Amino acid sequence: MPYLGSEDTVRELRRALSNPNVHSDHLRYRNTVLKVIRAMSQGLDVSGLFSEMVKACATVDIVQKKLVYVFLCSYATLNPELSLLVINTLRKDCQDPNPMVRSLALRNMTNLRLPSLVEYVEQPLTAGLRDRAACVRRVAVLGWAKLHNLQTNSEIDAAVVNELYSLLRDPDPVVMVNCLRALEEILKEEGGVAINKPITHHLLNRLKECDIWSQCEVLRILQRYRPQSDDELFDILSLLDTSLVSPHSPVMAATLSLFLSLCSGLPTVRLAALERVRGPLLATCGSVSREMRFTALCHIQLLLRSLPGLMGAHYKRFFCGYAEPAYIKQRKMQVLVELVNDENVAMLLDELRGYCTDVNTDTAQAAISAIGRIGRSYSDRCLEILTELLGLKQEHITSAVVQTMRDLVWVCPQCSDTVCLAVEGCEETLQDNQGRQALLWLLGVYGERVSSAPYTLEVFIDGVRSEASLAVKMELLTATMRLFLCRPAETQDMLGRLLHYCIEEETDMCVRDQALLYYRLLHCGIEETRKVLHGRRSDPSLGVLIGRPVESISQWACSFNTLEPLRQGTIETESASRGSPEHMTFDPKPNTDLSETLNCSHEERVTSGSDSAIHRADSSADVLASSVTVPLSLSFSPALSPEEFECLWLQRQALHAEQGPEKMKEEEDYVCMEERVKCPAIPHCSPQSLQAAMQLVNIQTLAFTPPHTLPWRVYLYTHTHHARSADTPHSTLILGELLYTGEANQKAGVKKGTGDREAVVEGREDKQMTEEATADGLSGGEMMRKDREEEGVKVTLKQQPRDEKVLKGFLSILITVLHTLSSERA
Repeated sequence: MPYLGSEDTVRELRRALSNPNVHSDHLRYRNTVLKVIRAMSQGLDVSGLFSEMVKACATVDIVQKKLVYVFLCSYATLNPELSLLVINTLRKDCQDPNPMVRSLALRNMTNLRLPSLVEYVEQPLTAGLRDRAACVRRVAVLGWAKLHNLQTNSEIDAAVVNELYSLLRDPDPVVMVNCLRALEEILKEEGGVAINKPITHHLLNRLKECDIWSQCEVLRILQRYRPQSDDELFDILSLLDTSLVSPHSPVMAATLSLFLSLCSGLPTVRLAALERVRGPLLATCGSVSREMRFTALCHIQLLLRSLPGLMGAHYKRFFCGYAEPAYIKQRKMQVLVELVNDENVAMLLDELRGYCTDVNTDTAQAAISAIGRIGRSYSDRCLEILTELLGLKQEHITSAVVQTMRDLVWVCPQCSDTVCLAVEGCEETLQDNQGRQALLWLLGVYGERVSSAPYTLEVFIDGVRSEASLAVKMELLTATMRLFLCRPAETQDMLGRLLHYCIEEETDMCVRDQALLYYRLLHCGIEETRKVLHGRRSDPSLGVLIGRPVESISQWACSFNTLEPLRQGTIETESASRGSPEHMTFDPKPNTDLSETLNCSHEERVTSGSDSAIHRADSSADVLASSVTVPLSLSFSPALSPEEFECLWLQRQALHAEQGPEKMKEEEDYVCMEERVKCPAIPHCSPQSLQAAMQLVNIQTLAFTPPHTLPWRVYLYTHTHHARSADTPHSTLILGELLYTGEANQKAGVKKGTGDREAVVEGREDKQMTEEATADGLSGGEMMRKDREEEGVKVTLKQQPRDEKVLKGFLSILITVLHTLSSERA
């Protein structure tokens, strides 16, 4: 909205611009034009002076020309008819002997952005491409891109495109890069500028002549090129070698992104490139610019997903400075968690302990959360620090510690005794909703170990009328019900009062419905209530993976040197937004096929005991390999989170239990397969060896139990891609579980350790079982073969959509990997 009094100002400026005495004095004329520009920048509507300003551009004063062109480009769209008046002056300036005037005229002619003027602009731009001055050619090249944006639906002039391709060999590097940008814009619908071998080598040889941002542009466009031979690939890599360790971080990042794109089939070269950029990345972490430091930290986190030990020796470089902003401190703490090992854990914990008392509450809570994540591997040391922090009696620290302890006992149930002792008496310090939710969850799940649990809950119940948080009320209901099941005498009266208030007086329907559910559940009996409320306190089989599994470089290579790493990492504050660990939710990835996977409704189960079973493990690999007649490739992407995997896996089991196997076989969009693989050494392999072997064939291990523990489980998944015909690609999702119970070995151990009398009893039982099997038609050899099969690892595979040939091919690959690992272990 224009300022008050703008009419008077415009009137005075018009009078001055029309004054012949002002025209005769070049300095006064320029100052008057400057006043117009100043009024325009202050928000005054000076569009009424357009005709006077058009007259002012007919001058030899370059400064005045620039000022007038700024005005004309700003108001040309409001005065399209009057803009025609300036075209003659601009075309005349395009033939001026001074190259600066020519380039200025060309730039502003295209900046008018009027489709009606396109026919007047084409000829000066064509002449500008052949101008002897480089500054004019730079403007003319970009001018064609602007002209194309004005008429996107018009046909592309082949002569102009050929001229721009020929200018790629211009001696001026800025002209060369501007041609690339213009061709990218003009040929966008055709895939951008065509990059072939001569153009690629020409651009690489002239890379050193370009400035920083021009180098980044060239390296980005070269990612589309694929070398025709290995010799050519290594020639290109040699030319890029110096740019990989460039002191300019944008050039280094663009070069590494090109390295990762070119070396997709050379993992050793990729790893060597990541090792070489360690120094430049660490140098960028010490940059003066905060934005550069934050970006470097985000990309280091990306690299650590595939090379966890890349920065291990330089962990001190990620210690936080006092004057650093909170967002850099929090990102550095996330990196420190990734670098923890047996040698530096003591120093890292001491450093993080100092951050827990930071004046910034978000930084302090992030440090406490980082200690909790380290506690999944080093629980004793971290629990000592967390217990000390509770003694400070500060509200935000106590809240973060209780939430961290809740998450810690969910993953490491062996810490529950220490946590139960530590949380007693901390309810007085807790004031925020998330901290109280965490405390209530601990009191409900481990209430029998906390002596003051009933009295603490009674304080919450007495103040429930003044409680504003619905989440706290619902958590209080659940915690009181759980405590009632293990300590009924102390909790019965307060539970009755809480249910009465929530049913009769509570206005929120969610809380009221939950209270009614619990009330009716109690009418069904204590045992039924216990079945519903006594869920799992932890999940050691899915929670043994500390941090994240090692990922393939291909999973994140495409997002390197983009904004994607900057958007990640905020999810690290995992306990800040949920109330109970068993209520965790997940957000499906936007561009995945999970929606189709979640909508499937039936399955077919194939067991190894039926007539249609898969062949025995001894010959299954050969048979299955021969049965696959289509080329098969495996892929990690789209990635599945543990929550997504668990949801899909448990959903299948529920559907199978509800509908029955007979009805399941009628549907053909889903299949479940079981197989026994005889490889007893597999459960004793280290997790690192198992992960590395699976990732070599693009199978992602999501979770596994530690070695030498029974039952031993591994959960894995992969995406298969193959072509059913020449033009129809097909992909499926395969979920898998490896299970080894060790029951046969335990039975053998019992038989060896018993006395004579017990051995006789075992012999009689074995004889009785043999007689029963003979009566059922099983021979002794068949029974022995069945026992041998039960000794192996049970492989369960679930596939969506159904494709038996692909599933058999995947099983063949998996069995080969297991046998290879087993033989190496032996």
